[in-house]
Amino acid sequence: MDLTNKKLIVERKHKKVYETRDCIIKAFSGEHPKSDVFNEALNQARIEETGLNVPKVLAVEAMDDGWAIIMSKKNGKTLKEIMESDKDNIRKYMDMFVDIQLDINTKSSPLLNRMNLKFSRQINELKELNATIRYELLTRLDGMKKHTKICHGDFNPSNVLVGEDGEVSIIDWSHATQGNAAADAANTYLLFALTDKALADMYMDIYCEKSDTAKQYVQKWLSIVAAQRLSKHIEAEKELLMQYIDVVDYL
Repeated sequence: MDLTNKKLIVERKHKKVYETRDCIIKAFSGEHPKSDVFNEALNQARIEETGLNVPKVLAVEAMDDGWAIIMSKKNGKTLKEIMESDKDNIRKYMDMFVDIQLDINTKSSPLLNRMNLKFSRQINELKELNATIRYELLTRLDGMKKHTKICHGDFNPSNVLVGEDGEVSIIDWSHATQGNAAADAANTYLLFALTDKALADMYMDIYCEKSDTAKQYVQKWLSIVAAQRLSKHIEAEKELLMQYIDVVDYL
C-alpha cells in the first residue's frame, strides 16, 4: 500500500481527500472526533459485507494532527459528471440512478446504526428550532414505520462512480444507516432540490414509480430529513431547509 505521491482531490472544512496510484485517503483534522472517524470506517466495513460494490477499508491510521481512513480506489466518472455532460439523456441516467438506490435498499446490515435513533438525536439537539417544532418533528418520526433497509444517507449522483467498462460503484458511506427507504428517497430529493427543483421532481416521479411508493408517503418524510440535514449547519442551505421544516404544511 503506497501512500507516497498523494494528490489532493477534495478539501472540506474538517477533511482532505487524497488519491494515490491505488488508494484513497480521507484525512480528518484534529478537531474531528476520533470516534466519528472509526464509526465511519466501521460503517464502510459493514456495507462491504453486504456485497455492494464499494471501496474496501484498508486501514485507519493517525495522520498529521488527526486520523485518516485509507480505502481501495474505485476508478470512473461520477454519475453527476456524466449527467452534466449529456443532458439530452438525463432521464436515462436518472433511471439508472434510481435503480442503484433501489438495489441498495434491498440489502440489510443488522448491526448498522438505526436511522430513527440517529434522526431523533439530531432533531433533539437542533436548537435553531423551538421546542414545539422539535416536538412535532419527533412525533412524526415516531409514527413512521421502522424498517431495516440499508440507506446511504447522502445518495446523490456525485457518490456514484461509473467505470469505462460500465462497472458501478458507490462511495461515501459515512451517513449510512438501516431504516426506512422512503426517508432516504426524501433526503435524495432534498439534495437535488437544493440546486435544481425540476431535477428533484423528475427523481421523485421515477423513484415512486419504480418503487411503487406513494409520493405522499415520501413527502411525509421531507420535514424530518430537512431537520436532520439542518443539523449540519450549512448556511447556504438553511433558507430552503426551513421551508420544508414548516411542519404545519405537512400535518
